[in-house]
Amino acid sequence: MAHGWEGDLVRLVPLDAERHLENALRWVNDPEVTGWLLIGDTPMARGAEREWLEATAAESSRMGATNVVFAIETLDGAHIGTSGIHHIDYANGVAHTGSYIGEKGLWGRGYGTDSSLVRAAYCFDVLGLRLLCSAYLEGNERSRRMSEKAGYREVGRWPKRYWKRGAFRDEVLLALEREAWEAGPAYRFTT
Repeated sequence: MAHGWEGDLVRLVPLDAERHLENALRWVNDPEVTGWLLIGDTPMARGAEREWLEATAAESSRMGATNVVFAIETLDGAHIGTSGIHHIDYANGVAHTGSYIGEKGLWGRGYGTDSSLVRAAYCFDVLGLRLLCSAYLEGNERSRRMSEKAGYREVGRWPKRYWKRGAFRDEVLLALEREAWEAGPAYRFTT
C-alpha cells in the first residue's frame, strides 16, 4: 500500500499544511463547495486556515486523538477533499464522521463514497469502533446518496436545525453500525 489508507479511487493521507493549504483555502471560500456544509459562511483567511490545518494535523497524529482528519487524494496524488472522524469516544466505540469533495469536477463520480468506505474501514478495523454517526442537511442529495452507498442509514432528524443559504434546514441523522458495514461491500484492513 502506498502512503495512507487506500480504496479503489482514493487514498486518505495525513493532513499537511504545505501540501494541502491552497486547495483547502480555495474550497472553504467557495460558496458552491460550502453550500451544504456547516462551514464557509464567513471568509477564511490564509493564516486562519493554516492554523486550523496545523492544529488538526497535530491532533490527528496523537495516540488516542479524539479527532482524526485526513486529506482525500486520488490514487495519483491529487488533493480533492477532506474526511474526518470527530468526537471519538473510545470507551463506547462511537465517533462522528464527515467529509467533502472540494474539486467540483469530481462531484458525483464515486470519490466521496470511496473515501467514506475507506474511512469506515479505518474506524472499524484500526480504531476498533462499533458505531459511526453522521449527518447532512436536508436537500443535499449528493450527500444522501453517498451515505446510503457507504451503508449509513437514517436514524432521525433535528427539524429546521441549521440556517443555511436562506432557510432553516433539517439535520438528517445517520448511523453506520459495525455489523451492517461487515455485511456490505466494505474495505477490510485486517488480515
